[in-house]
Amino acid sequence: MFDDIRPYTDAEIPAAMQRIVSYPEFRVVCGYLFPDQPFEAVASLLTSCHTVEEFQVRFMTTVVESVMKKSTDGVTVEGMERLDPAKSYLFVSNHRDITLDATFFQVLLHRAGLKPSEITFGANLMQGGLVVDFGKSNKMFKVERPTTVSSPREFLRSSIRLSEYIRWTITEKGESIWIAQRNGRTKDGVDATDQGIIKMFSMAGDIVDLNIVPLVVSYEWEPCDVLKAAELAALERDGHYEKRPGEDLHSILAGVTQPKGRVHYTVCEPVKPEDLAPWKELPLNAFCRETANLIDRRIQAGYKIWPNNRIAYDMLTGTESGGYTEAEKAAFEAHLNAVPENIRPIVLKIYAGPLS
Repeated sequence: MFDDIRPYTDAEIPAAMQRIVSYPEFRVVCGYLFPDQPFEAVASLLTSCHTVEEFQVRFMTTVVESVMKKSTDGVTVEGMERLDPAKSYLFVSNHRDITLDATFFQVLLHRAGLKPSEITFGANLMQGGLVVDFGKSNKMFKVERPTTVSSPREFLRSSIRLSEYIRWTITEKGESIWIAQRNGRTKDGVDATDQGIIKMFSMAGDIVDLNIVPLVVSYEWEPCDVLKAAELAALERDGHYEKRPGEDLHSILAGVTQPKGRVHYTVCEPVKPEDLAPWKELPLNAFCRETANLIDRRIQAGYKIWPNNRIAYDMLTGTESGGYTEAEKAAFEAHLNAVPENIRPIVLKIYAGPLS
């Protein structure tokens, strides 16, 4: 069932592990993630995994913990007590980094003794044997984008199928799901839920059954901030932006390796039936809009405001709101001065977004 989009099952893991260790690119990845270990030891660990859980607990947790240690000053979380271990949830998250938003959260779930969720992964990114095998072994499932299908009609069909898969996974399979609040990362610093996502949730039935939980990730240093600003500048200048071959992979690697400072997650109050009751009789578009606004309010309230956000806001508005030290301001200004001058205003807007 759903073989075209679902993650791998336990029965498919041993063959996937053998394929992963055979990819030449995997040796390069190991050199970064496990610089002190011989490749043969890492390969042996990987091929000893025979189930999805073994792969996630024995290998992926180690990998993600390594990324946390190397590129962050700590990853924290609040609100886990809002989750019932006996329930499955649809985590609707703001989206700042292609891979880390979801993968960091999986480690936090594991630390809390909760089952890792399945993760949406854009079809535009799920390309190449290594990426596909890694992703599907890590409970990622494929989501078509408007740019990966041949027509609006085909995209509608894929959206209905995705809605059916999400409902089946949560209500029958008993697995939680992580999904971004919009198609693609937030690049301008403004986290807003696409009401089309809510409409997609509704295609297969009542969204009350999905146990929606708004989720917030707040980075002290925005992943790929310069790359995002350059893309936005091109859009403003030319009216369009065409990605170069390999650009998504470059963004993934940059997001993983660049320093991110402190990272904080907030598990917001789950969306309950009584929250949606006032809008149940509205036309579908209005219902989706109100539900998206509700998620946005909870995400905005759950955002961790870092000194960088306040500094950027003050620089943009000419205010002095405080909440940061001179050393923090100097560090942010040094970062900004290293950015090409023409995109500095956009970088400021990215960091000021949560306060705008």
